[in-house]
Amino acid sequence: MLTAKDSILLIVDVQGQLAQIMNQTAQLHHNLSILISGAQLLDIPIIWIEQLPNKLGQTSPELVRLLEKSTQPIAKSHFSAWQCQDIQTQLKQLNRPNVLLAGIEAHVCVYQTCQDLLEHDFKVHLVADATSSRSNDHKILGIQMMMNLGAKLTNVESTLFEIQHQASGETFKALLKLIK
Repeated sequence: MLTAKDSILLIVDVQGQLAQIMNQTAQLHHNLSILISGAQLLDIPIIWIEQLPNKLGQTSPELVRLLEKSTQPIAKSHFSAWQCQDIQTQLKQLNRPNVLLAGIEAHVCVYQTCQDLLEHDFKVHLVADATSSRSNDHKILGIQMMMNLGAKLTNVESTLFEIQHQASGETFKALLKLIK
């Protein structure tokens, strides 16, 4: 069972024009907003990654407004976030075994990041409805590839409620407001 104390959220490359041409981009951004807000509510650390932001652009503005409340972006040039020393350092310092993985594109950067995380003994929980690619076929294939590697498949609502554990308290009420 996931807990807030053993989990981290990794947001991969939701930036620039590319983010706007993802399959079902409005739903993707909506789900990412809920996931980010829920992680902040549950005090789950967030690592925010951008692929070559000087070339591909900044993270989508509606996500920046949420993310900058608790973190700053880390730029990378490899497809896999693990290949960035700053990201490795943060993951090791946080020392949390469960990585909630979301972002774009499922079949490239998210997939390669997942592969490296699994190879370095992290448990990857792919938040499928907060992950996308330009085409639905590529998204589906990327998800299948990650599951074949050993990633666990989840969605925004299941993840947040699993971490919350119980249907009571102020945090639960705040999560309900986010999801509805």
